[in-house]
Amino acid sequence: MPTEGPTNSDPQPPPAPSRPAPAAQHIPADSAGHLASAVWLISALTLLSRVAGLARDVVTARLFGDAALASAFRAAYALPNLFRRLFGEGALSAAFLPEYTRLRQTDQRTADGLATATLWLLTLATGALTVVVEVILLSLLFFTAHDNADRALSFKLMMLMLPLMPAVCITAILGGILQAHGRFGPTAAAPIILNLFQIAAGGLFTLGILADTVTTAYAVAAAAVFAGLVQILWSLVALRGRVQWQRASAKARRRGARVFRRFIPAMIGLGAIQLNSMIDMIIAMWPLWVGPTLLGFAVTLDERSNAILSYVQALYQFPLGVFGLAVATAVFPLLSRAAPRKDEFAAVLRRGLRLSLFIGLPAAVGLAIVREDLVYVIYSGGRGGFTMEGVQRGAAVLLGFAPGVWAYSLNHVMTRAYYASRNTHTPMRVAMVMVVINIALNLTLIWPLREAGMAWATATSAMLQVTCLIALSPRHLGFSPIDSTTLRAFARIGLSAALMALAVAGVSHLFTAVASLGPEPSWPARALRLAACVIAGAAAYTLFAKAARLEELRWLFTRPPKGSKTTMHLE
Repeated sequence: MPTEGPTNSDPQPPPAPSRPAPAAQHIPADSAGHLASAVWLISALTLLSRVAGLARDVVTARLFGDAALASAFRAAYALPNLFRRLFGEGALSAAFLPEYTRLRQTDQRTADGLATATLWLLTLATGALTVVVEVILLSLLFFTAHDNADRALSFKLMMLMLPLMPAVCITAILGGILQAHGRFGPTAAAPIILNLFQIAAGGLFTLGILADTVTTAYAVAAAAVFAGLVQILWSLVALRGRVQWQRASAKARRRGARVFRRFIPAMIGLGAIQLNSMIDMIIAMWPLWVGPTLLGFAVTLDERSNAILSYVQALYQFPLGVFGLAVATAVFPLLSRAAPRKDEFAAVLRRGLRLSLFIGLPAAVGLAIVREDLVYVIYSGGRGGFTMEGVQRGAAVLLGFAPGVWAYSLNHVMTRAYYASRNTHTPMRVAMVMVVINIALNLTLIWPLREAGMAWATATSAMLQVTCLIALSPRHLGFSPIDSTTLRAFARIGLSAALMALAVAGVSHLFTAVASLGPEPSWPARALRLAACVIAGAAAYTLFAKAARLEELRWLFTRPPKGSKTTMHLE
């Protein structure tokens, strides 16, 4: 087990005792600086992407509301979105990146062959899967949906949008290659293209070019598929001159086979949250796809359930995508590089966990407090959008998702730590158990809590998953990522988040009292109260973090030494 500080082998009398430095400080200065720089770059570009994605969701929510059309559209988007998250956020990248990174250091030609072979195999596999699923959907449309307009619309939208799946998968693996070359920017910016195309398609209805919302739904779906092709071209241009696409040698093919052997367990391990979301979508769509009963009982769900669940998922995934995944994405190449050196590997992992909790915990607390105002301001008010019933149900869903935000963030870091140490089976086994637990909780909680029960099930399984991954670390990673220093840091982060919650609740109550808001405030009043709470929360958390001397705040502003040479430089 690694020591917490350097040993002193000097035969002279030892100096006066001093407190050992925390393990998280035993990171080379260039790695510490590049981790912070990568987090900021990825966060900034992902923020632009998520803002564009939120704008897309606002446009479609105002167009389709929270009725059957919205549920059908969101279900059609779910399958390619599932694969985007599995690949782009990262099962295939998690399996591919360590192998490719190590090859680049010793054999660039074989590394190029591995990249070529992986890309071709991925294209063939996802293309074949697309054809199979299209045939299944066509059969369902022909045999089960001829007398149900809503069901038929759902299957048609899914068939139209399904070709986006191979496109986003190809973009994802190209993004993994870019990350191995130290280029995080193009990959983080690529989703902006997808969002802008869909916003433009939705705007055609606003301009009166498209006559009805159903036609607009088809137009937005088609725009997404076209944008997927543009994303591939964008990534290829960014890779120009960095990879020589060539026929894979026997050695490259062997490495490629190793990557794909690791991919399946990696997909299950990293994709537990996404698989849970897919299961949630299937259950939420049950009234539209199957009927009003489930397991012999009348379901409490309806045609609005999937729209409410899916749109609210985007709200909790906003901070997760901007910051939580940014830390995991930035830390993964550092973990892969440090894997042979246990002390440095442990230090990088602990720093990644602390940064993830430092960002994820206040986000979870804040979402829970402002949930109703947030759902109303984003998806309702003015013309179109959620009904008031939809807002209240959406707020209940967000309350269920919020407690798991910190766990989702830590899960991504912990899972990548296992993958960087070439252990893909442990996260896979844990994830499979969590999927079963999530299904059991879904089928237990949907009756008393409707769609909010699925949110609580997802959050609970995420918290159990990260607990298991941490508990198994001493056996499978050779050390515990939660040492005494990290535990004390977690406690200080928790205290700062709790004090922030009090400050936000106080500001919300004061704003309500001073502004004399009625029982159903207007959209501007709710937007002002939401803005006041967000600003107060950010200021209070920063203040309390400084008062508690949280090192995580300083780490976020660490920069690499000038002139440092490392594969992690950002372009």
